[in-house]
Amino acid sequence: MKVSFVTAFAAVAVSLACSVVAVDGMYFNRNATFYVCSQTEPNCNTDDVTVAEIVDATPDGMKLFYTDSESEHIGVVDISDFTNPVGLATISVEGEPTSVAVVNDKYAVAGVNTSPDFVNVSGQAVIIDVETLEIVRTIELGGQPDAVAVSPDQTFVAIAIENERDEDLDEGRPPQLPPGYLVVMNVADEDPMNWSFETVDLDGGLEGLLFDNDPEPEYVAINSDNICVVTLQENNAIVLVDLATLEVTASFSAGSPLVEMVDVERNGIIEQTGSIEVPREPDAVTWVGGTEFFATADEGDMDGGSRGFTIFDTAGNVVYDSGNELEWWAVRVGQYPESRSSSKGNEPEGILYAEFGDTPYLFVLSERSSVIFVYTVDDVTAPQLVQILPSNARPEGVVAIPERNLLVVASELDERGDKMRSGITIYELVATETPIYPTLISNPIEGETGPYIPFSALSGLASDAPPTMPDGNEDILYSIEDSYYKSSRMFIIDVSTYPAVVTGAIRLTDSLGTLSAALETLPPGLAVNASTTTLINEDQSVNLDLEGISKSVDGGFWIVSEGSGTMGDTDRPYEYPNMLLKVSAAGVIEEAIFLPESLGMVQLRFGFEGVAEDGDYVVVAMQRAWGEDPDPRLAIYSKTSGEFSFVFYPLDEPESQGGGWVGLSDISPLGDGKFLVLERDDQSGPDAAIKKLYSIDLGDFSMGVAEEGGAEIAKQLTPEDIPTIEKTLVLDLIPVVEAATNAKSMEKFEGLAVTASGITYINNDNDGVEDNSGEQLLLNLGVLLTDDGTPSMPTESSPSESPVETPTENGGGSGSSSAVSLAGAASSTLLASCIALYLM
Repeated sequence: MKVSFVTAFAAVAVSLACSVVAVDGMYFNRNATFYVCSQTEPNCNTDDVTVAEIVDATPDGMKLFYTDSESEHIGVVDISDFTNPVGLATISVEGEPTSVAVVNDKYAVAGVNTSPDFVNVSGQAVIIDVETLEIVRTIELGGQPDAVAVSPDQTFVAIAIENERDEDLDEGRPPQLPPGYLVVMNVADEDPMNWSFETVDLDGGLEGLLFDNDPEPEYVAINSDNICVVTLQENNAIVLVDLATLEVTASFSAGSPLVEMVDVERNGIIEQTGSIEVPREPDAVTWVGGTEFFATADEGDMDGGSRGFTIFDTAGNVVYDSGNELEWWAVRVGQYPESRSSSKGNEPEGILYAEFGDTPYLFVLSERSSVIFVYTVDDVTAPQLVQILPSNARPEGVVAIPERNLLVVASELDERGDKMRSGITIYELVATETPIYPTLISNPIEGETGPYIPFSALSGLASDAPPTMPDGNEDILYSIEDSYYKSSRMFIIDVSTYPAVVTGAIRLTDSLGTLSAALETLPPGLAVNASTTTLINEDQSVNLDLEGISKSVDGGFWIVSEGSGTMGDTDRPYEYPNMLLKVSAAGVIEEAIFLPESLGMVQLRFGFEGVAEDGDYVVVAMQRAWGEDPDPRLAIYSKTSGEFSFVFYPLDEPESQGGGWVGLSDISPLGDGKFLVLERDDQSGPDAAIKKLYSIDLGDFSMGVAEEGGAEIAKQLTPEDIPTIEKTLVLDLIPVVEAATNAKSMEKFEGLAVTASGITYINNDNDGVEDNSGEQLLLNLGVLLTDDGTPSMPTESSPSESPVETPTENGGGSGSSSAVSLAGAASSTLLASCIALYLM
């Protein structure tokens, strides 16, 4: 099995080497992720909620401090080897830490909310020695703190005392007393016992505020002149304070821009046709390139959120507004959160300016798309988007370490049950023509500029030139979207470039009435309740759960739609059946085929998942076992007889520390009755254990046993009647994916395609970016099998050198020039352990 692994790594390297060329040959790539749960249990085998929200670094860049509001800790991480971050400690602060900042490489200052309620407010500044990790002083602040910032000259610490509103009181609207204010600490003395602080009132009728007696300061940033910019989010206002004199030097409204051609309705379709004109309501703020300009992340909170970022001058004039760019690009990389369309869209929350060498960067963190937009700002009136980085779910805190070419982002969402763990991601700026992410983007809907073709929640995958039809175009793949979206579509993907490109979207229709007529023939027990379930829209588009796709030798495609609901389950009741659909190249449904009634009557909601055609037969992979079956079935449909026969597919037993199940995800034809199958568990991140490719041989398809139709459940085949096939392991995907991405595996690898030349592709389903980080992968695994279906030898064209140069002078880099380095600078230890695995 070792040869399959080596070939896969080489092919990932080839795929990643085909990106667009960077202007200066420098890009950020994800290098490592530290999971906060590992501070509780080394392998994250814990349901305890732990988060990383705000993060800062010691000036030498070797240690990180982060806030964990859920467990009321300040966490500490050693990143002296940034490819292998190690948790050092958690420090209890006996309250909710809201922010943390490091002063003079000696102390970390944490704002801690100790308020028992919204009226009786209290809070502390907790001072921690960064070497001993002991609390050396606690300072009572008199209110509930939010953001903390340190002045560039290390003289002042500014703390926003928000005294936030109760969102359940009076519809959550200000004013709600007591008012917030700004704390200014003088930290010039080396001994924190001598530090003092004063307060600056912000409720004295300042210009630009909506509620001048309830300012609610949110975020602070300090420039080299010791001018502090303060955002007042609910007030949609910005205030400038001179920390030396404690005077407010300016205050103004953040304004309400018009943003056009964005999705403004949550309706299951990404429609970039609406417009908003709402308050910016900025959250994070950062000074840009000196003392004259600052940038805000316009997240929104109460009434607004303009879905972008803005650069202001100190007089309050807007010098740049990103408009709809973040929205469009979130769509373009498949990470737009349609579920947030009626609210704040991608919701930019964090922002940071930093200079790496001679290049000025602006990093914008999208909370709901879970990406980092990376801009260069040589001209503050025209920032240039240069790349998009993936992150764990809901990034919020960010710190740059230019001396080590590092960017660090803290992502706060931690929900093990939803397969998301909070983490701190480390990115490295490397010399490369190839940013690893994104792996898939889309073309404009029309013309040469956006908006772009929306795509997300991709499931099945198919080649235009599978081994059974070698005359197609090997550079073209097809995918479909699942039931997360209405008006179901399939997509055309060009993989001749890197990233691969979605070049077209085709909406499925029942314009011939085929599906409607077929549904009318369903027996009473399987009938669809039209009053509660709409499968066919007025425009004849369809709302199905498309999970698998295969090109057909007869033209068009075979597509499977997974049935909804489980028979007899009151929580997830039956809604509609599993369907095998024959669809034209234009997306018109030409045939609709259902399982025999006896099998349909024991439907489990984990049904049709993948489909593959081979000659006269169409093989459908059913995800999990139904009823008394010991394993899931492969349903073999004969195009000649119009009947199904069945075999059992033997699943691996679950191995995850998190429990869960294992099921089939997709199937791809290899010819002569042979297939490649994708098998996975329902776990991700530290809990992921099974993501594997197996080969199977159905021979001449005669081994399948037919099931009779009819209404009598007694006619259903018993498990003893159905043969179980054998399978051969081809590739364990987890080490390959982790080395290619420098991240733990995501949960839902659901697409698999093999081309006529044997190149294998996989993709994941990102759940439409709901309860999911949204990271979208399309990976080229290379040639995994020979013509007889056995694991292949490495191809001669596999590259031996990587175009990525991994710097070593700042620590942590391997300096190697291997394919593994290209796939994310994975360590030689990982490579050795993976090779050892395949030598077993």
